[in-house]
Order: sequence, then structure tokens, then C-alpha cells
Amino acid sequence: MTAIAHFDDHQVVALARWLEADLAAAIDRPMWTMSTKDAEEALLSLTRARGQLDALLMRVLRQAEAVGVGMDTGATSTANWWSHATRTTRAEAHRLARLAKTLEDHDEVAQGLASGDLRTDQARVIADAVDELPDAVEDWVPAAATRFLLDKAGEHDAKDLRMLGRRVLEAVDPAAADAEEARRLEAEEADALAEASFSMVDDGHGTCHGRFTIPSLHGAMLAKDLKARVARDLRKGSAGGHGDAERPPALTRHRMGRAFMDYIETRPAASTPKAGGVAATVVVTMDLDTLLGGLKAASLDTGGRISAGEARRLACRAGIIPAVLGGPSVPLDVGRKRRFHTEAQRVAMGIRDGGCTAAGCDAAPAMTEAHHDEVSWGEGGGTSVEKGRLLCPPHHRRIHDPTFQHSLDTHGKVRFTRRT
Repeated sequence: MTAIAHFDDHQVVALARWLEADLAAAIDRPMWTMSTKDAEEALLSLTRARGQLDALLMRVLRQAEAVGVGMDTGATSTANWWSHATRTTRAEAHRLARLAKTLEDHDEVAQGLASGDLRTDQARVIADAVDELPDAVEDWVPAAATRFLLDKAGEHDAKDLRMLGRRVLEAVDPAAADAEEARRLEAEEADALAEASFSMVDDGHGTCHGRFTIPSLHGAMLAKDLKARVARDLRKGSAGGHGDAERPPALTRHRMGRAFMDYIETRPAASTPKAGGVAATVVVTMDLDTLLGGLKAASLDTGGRISAGEARRLACRAGIIPAVLGGPSVPLDVGRKRRFHTEAQRVAMGIRDGGCTAAGCDAAPAMTEAHHDEVSWGEGGGTSVEKGRLLCPPHHRRIHDPTFQHSLDTHGKVRFTRRT
């Protein structure tokens, strides 16, 4: 098959027709006559030629876009017209069009592709790596990075070049790479901190479900602590699980869940912040009979209920405060993580009052302050549970405000009226 060249054909058009005809003829020739050396040489040459054809194709594509090829058919772009006319996927057509435009700003890379020294995917990787260099680098850095990657392209495929491209700044300008890494890490850390979140919901059936987003550093710290707890429990034979029938991933998640429970229950006392004068620790309230082995459920100061057995177990842990009641719900003893009498009094008042004692106020115990109910401290009054009550800060200020007077209603709640 011989291509017919027209007198007024552009040289590239004539070449394209000649290639199309001669390649079709070459494909029909028998291959069994090729020797090992012939096959090797043909593979290498055709691979180089394929890169060269891609280079030529992209240059023609840029010209086609410049003169508006396909626009008279109603196509929205030359790339879309070309995709439809050649049955090339639209994604691939636009991908090649983007590379063609990019290579106009990377002469050395384009020349490497046109000479057959580069593969098309290598050219794309090198151009992208240079374009992704920080804006603040010195003017000489992009050219040096290009030469470095072009040199490595003779030894590495596109996948390896992409990995080298990510660290190319370290190779050509180590000082700038250190500064850029510091800037990038600071930006990532700031973004991670801004996106930090925690949500938790109780499903009403004894289980809480939660989600959190934290910086990688804190995730690593938490994971390392939990894994150490799992390893410790495995050595002790108490890591938990649901038997050998459970799949390993599920068993691992279960063990990590148990470790997280242990993490929460055994927080160091020194790390627990104060809220309303008391460490922000769950108070488990139980009757004396429950502590001694009874079946009556215990209460949490957060409003929940737990079994008697769980209450007795928690009474031995350092991360909670057990409060034992006797008679008509009178605190007999308030366990505490530290010998600090005022904290124990506040816990007892929280159990008794349940929060702010002003009528209509629902502030929780953690959001309140202790008030000397009958005789103030400044007037010689003592500090005791019996002579005190809990008030939130606004109501505590109001009870000392001379423009208001107060009284107790039939439920023992404080009511205020403005003095006239």
C-alpha cells in the first residue's frame, strides 16, 4: 500500500499519511523470520518512535486548538471533537491536551520526548514534579530539577521518577528543601488542629458511639498507648475477645476497644482538670448494701445507671470517685483520689443538690460553686456540707447582690426578688 501525497500537503500531513500506509503494510509482514537481535532492536526502536509520535501528536493538537479544529461542528472544544472523531476516551484526550500545553513551558522535557529518550508518562511526571516546586525557590532551581530528573529517566520508569520527583528539591537545593518541609509541616499541623473534632452519642441501650478527628501526632500517641495496653493484657492473658471463631481484624478492634476503656478508667489524677472545684471525674453513687454485695443499681452523676457489679468494680479504680450512701440518701463516705477535704465536700453537695439550687436553673454540679448558706465565711461561718449549697456563678453573684433578696421555696430551691 502506497500513500498518495498531494502537492500542497503540509510536510507533517504527508508524513502522517506515509506512516499510516507503511505501518499497515509492515504489520502484515511475517514475524517468524525475525532473529532475537532483530526483535530486540525493533522493540527498542518502536518504543522510542512511539514517544516521538506522541510528541508530534501533541504539537499538532496544540495547533489544532489554536485554529479551532472541530468548532464548526458544534463541539465545545477541539479535544472533545478529537475524542469523538477517533473514539479516544474524553478523559485521555483531555489528559494529553493538558500535557501538550504543559510541555510548552518545559522545552528540555519536550525535546527529550521528541528525541525518543523519554516515554510520554516519564515526560508527564517530570513536568508535574517541576511545576509542583514551591513558589519561593531560587530561579535556578526548576532548571536544575529538570536536568536531575531527565538524567534519572535513563535509569528509572515513571513510577520511580514520581517518587524521585517528590524529593527533587532535596537533591538540588537541600537548604530550601528543609525550609519547605518545615513550612509544609507547620501548615499541615495547623490544618489538622483546626479540623480536630470529637462527637459521641449514647444509643440508649448501654453503648456510646463516637467519631474523632485529631492530628497525626496525637493519633500516634493514642495508638501507641492502646497497643501497649493490649500487649500487656495479652501477656497477662486478659486481653478479652470472643473466641477463635472471630476474625482477626474484629478481634484486634475489640482488644483496642478494651484498651481504650482501660485508658479512660486509669487516667492519672494529676491530668484531670477541675470543673466547679472538683476534678472532672465521674461520681458513682451507690447504697451501702450495693457496695457490700447487693443487687441495686448505682447512679452516675451524669444521669446514667450502671449495674451493682460494675459499680463495685469501679470503686476499686483510681479514675472514678465512689460515693456511698446510707439511711435517707445521706453520704456516709466519699472516696477520693487525693486527700483533699474540700473536694470531698463538693462531691457530697453535688450528689445531694444535683446542680445549681436556684429555682429554674439546670446548671450541672460541674458548673457550680459552693455557697456558705447561712453564715458567710467572712462573717465567721464554717465550711460544711450541711450549711452549704451549690449555685452557678450568676446565681452565686446574685445571692450576694444587695439589690436582691432571696428565700427558699417548699422544695428547698432559692428564689430571688428585687428589693424595692
